[in-house]
Amino acid sequence: MFEHLRHKPPTTLEREREILVVCAPLRSRANLSSIVRTASSCGIGRVIACGNGRIDPEVARDGADQVRIEVRRTLPAVLKELGRQGYTRVGLEQTTNSQSLHTFEFPRKTALVIGNERLGLTEEELVHLDECVEIPVWNLPNSYNVATATGMALYEYCRQYPRG
Repeated sequence: MFEHLRHKPPTTLEREREILVVCAPLRSRANLSSIVRTASSCGIGRVIACGNGRIDPEVARDGADQVRIEVRRTLPAVLKELGRQGYTRVGLEQTTNSQSLHTFEFPRKTALVIGNERLGLTEEELVHLDECVEIPVWNLPNSYNVATATGMALYEYCRQYPRG
């Protein structure tokens, strides 16, 4: 018989993660707050939120203390800047040339770009991306909730780079 104890300490990363999350203006503080909490659980230290970028501390819980949240005005300007900094800008979006999350190999230095809950990423934003990745769906609605989808993509990145 195995003994199971709750609250196992988190795994220690050997190096800092080189992924950050970049969000288009989101309609819901709850979604941004969930994204921040998930980023913290994944050991990701930076989230850029465009628009008003406010979180709900109750939803984000401890994550807000562990993640640096930068609020910026517009997404295209941020994407240009991140490209100059050497990030591969990966949009989480269903497009004609998007790759499945099941087979996508994340570059270590990735800016994961998240679109608006209803509108996704606009054409003006898509032109600044290097890659697009999508999560397959098998029924309606045609996509997952933005916070859920972000969690799935971050988990896959962490699976590919388990030590940071």
